[in-house]
Amino acid sequence: MKAVILAGGWGTRLSEETTLRPKPMVEIGGKPILWHIMKIYAAHGIKEFVIGLGYKGEMIKDYFLNFYAFNNDISVDLGSGKTTIHDGKRHEDWKVHLVDTGLHTQTGGRLKQMKKWIGENETFLFTYGDAASMSLSPRPLIILKVMRPCGRGIRSSSSRKIIN
Repeated sequence: MKAVILAGGWGTRLSEETTLRPKPMVEIGGKPILWHIMKIYAAHGIKEFVIGLGYKGEMIKDYFLNFYAFNNDISVDLGSGKTTIHDGKRHEDWKVHLVDTGLHTQTGGRLKQMKKWIGENETFLFTYGDAASMSLSPRPLIILKVMRPCGRGIRSSSSRKIIN
């Protein structure tokens, strides 16, 4: 199963930080919010991620392209340009797909663009890249199939009834 994370919003409510970087890359304890979200999923066995990029998506790409080097010791020979990454065993066993979904694309459009990465008729977990307070239960509490996307909000279950 894959986790789909939307990391393309403007982050206007956190503008002090998001003029420099996208909200999922704001750090908590020296690590980006996005990393914390992925770490929670990984603790429950979800280790493949499809991340929809938008605002400042190049910074998220840069983070994952250099993830191994950022999280291990490195040596750089400035004379030859040779770089050595010293494997300190500080890495994650995740597979991360980074998908450019557009700067102004809304939630439904982002999901549609990520469909080929998610898979046809596949079950997946979904969250936003700033959902740092999320948690996962060891067993599913509800399976929700959205036929028509609604506005961004919270859905919960009570007695088999979906409520806003």
